[in-house]
Amino acid sequence: MGGSFIDDDWESGSASHRARTVVLVGRTGDGKSATGNSILGRKAFKSMNSPDGITSTSELQTAVLEDGQIINVIDTPGLFNKSAEPQLVGKEIVRCIDMAKDGIHAVLVVVSLSSRISLEEAATVETLQKLFGDKITKYMIMVFTGGDDFEEDEVNFDDYLSRSESIKGMLEICGNRWVLFDNKTKNTAKKAEQLKQLLSLVDDVVKKNGGKPYTNKLFVEFQKAAAKLRDQAKELNSLEGYSKEEKIEREVQIYQSYEEHLARSTDMVETKLREATHELEQQLAEEQDARLKAEQTVRETLAKSDNEICKLRQNLETSQRLAEQLKKFGKNLGCHIM
Repeated sequence: MGGSFIDDDWESGSASHRARTVVLVGRTGDGKSATGNSILGRKAFKSMNSPDGITSTSELQTAVLEDGQIINVIDTPGLFNKSAEPQLVGKEIVRCIDMAKDGIHAVLVVVSLSSRISLEEAATVETLQKLFGDKITKYMIMVFTGGDDFEEDEVNFDDYLSRSESIKGMLEICGNRWVLFDNKTKNTAKKAEQLKQLLSLVDDVVKKNGGKPYTNKLFVEFQKAAAKLRDQAKELNSLEGYSKEEKIEREVQIYQSYEEHLARSTDMVETKLREATHELEQQLAEEQDARLKAEQTVRETLAKSDNEICKLRQNLETSQRLAEQLKKFGKNLGCHIM
């Protein structure tokens, strides 16, 4: 071991302050990994189109852009899929925070337009909001994948957005920040333009948040734990008069201490996640109940209207028959008088 468990990204230097960190979140299969690859300009993450399959754990990759900007991209598995276990989600969220100790400059909510927008996408945004507070929404940007489908179908994207209530709700939470991505395109100019639009939105998010990335108490605790780990590692390496075995034993203790910190953080996130999930399920149940009641009211109103229309029709027919009878009576009366 010999201190080797301290990765390069533990060190906080001037480069880390120039870097931007973005996190990709969304449902499995919506194109998070492919979007990450488009941002990085290389196939760094395994996507569904690759033979290796789907992202199973959070992963960080870095690139230096043409203007010298360093960008850290964190790809995540489908954290808020219906099938995702809270324990796994909690572990991955903590892993993600561990990778982005200095904070997150933008949360990219990836949504595929190739399939119908479901409650899972809306739940992703709302769950993040409940887990990290309203402040996190100020860092959210929606990335719609499947831009090639709109070109082929010649569909106006603004019109599409205005017709979807689910998307409008998500956009409102995300401050109406969005970009349309085509991860399949081979057109160099198109790749550059969509990346430029996304990075411009990231810059806008950073400026509106006073140049500060998103952090909370959990991030601060990780920063402190990482600093403590670095200090202990340096102290261990400078120790004299200790055997190699004694140093290895001390190194294991330091590492176990950090692992315990990760475990405590995971338990805390898992608890908050269960609470958030329960609240969302309750909210969805209430909304569904309200919708069913509204539909029942509409049905009853329509039935009442049908009954009233039927009565009006009957009254009209009765009036028409009376009118015809009066007309006949009038004619007969005229004949008798004559």
